[in-house]
Amino acid sequence: MNVVYIIFSAKLNRFYIGFTSDFDVRMEFHKNAESHKFTANAQDWELFLKIECENKTQGLAIEKHIKKMKSKTYVENLIKYPDIISRLKEKYK
Repeated sequence: MNVVYIIFSAKLNRFYIGFTSDFDVRMEFHKNAESHKFTANAQDWELFLKIECENKTQGLAIEKHIKKMKSKTYVENLIKYPDIISRLKEKYK
């Protein structure tokens, strides 16, 4: 299953956006990240949003789009307005 995921750390008050084809393994990686990895700066990462994608190409394109927005408000709006996600999936089909 190809997934774009967004996790949130209250300690850092930051979002992390990523893509994976094995979500459970990737979350374990973040929880046990080595000290030189960004997600190692906090231990309280929680899933904020998970977007299931049709394939790897779509997932990587959606991840890149969200990262390029560089906006906490945009990320929060993905939850408030689910039609944004639908439009992203259609755009990068």
